[in-house]
Amino acid sequence: MSSRALCASPRPYANPYVAGVALGLVLLAAFVVMGRGLGASGAFASSAAGVVSAAAPASARANPYFARYLGGDGPWLEWLVIEIVGVGIGGFLSALAAHRLCIKIERGPRLTSGARLTAAFGGGAVMGLGAVLARGCTSGQALTGGALLSVGSWLFIAGAFGAAYLVAPLLRRLWT
Repeated sequence: MSSRALCASPRPYANPYVAGVALGLVLLAAFVVMGRGLGASGAFASSAAGVVSAAAPASARANPYFARYLGGDGPWLEWLVIEIVGVGIGGFLSALAAHRLCIKIERGPRLTSGARLTAAFGGGAVMGLGAVLARGCTSGQALTGGALLSVGSWLFIAGAFGAAYLVAPLLRRLWT
């Protein structure tokens, strides 16, 4: 089946209020079943520890950052790694069911594909660095930390929304 056929007549997006309640229930289920909240950056840190451990086991064990991911059942069976694999599978199935599974670069009329990809990868790198500095990603800070009423997480949420409101007008002209 071609990607064009998979993108034909996409279904509308979910109601954001229903989706928000569903996400809250998923977060509650994660706390009840796993005893932990949701997040993403820990999966990448755990995977990096696994790769470093495979290439240089002694160096990985000697590094305090990687060593904390190498205990227990190993870095590949960490809760967040399994969660991210599930997010990928769920996202794929959701896009398939909604007829939104296609390969394309979303961009505004004033933006080239190369510039869009550069901006996306640059923004992702900045977010990754921010996740390391903040000791958690957006989902971990906002969802899990916010649900636990962590003051630092609520400050992060305010900062993230404030930064988005400041930067959005600068980038809007690229999309219109």
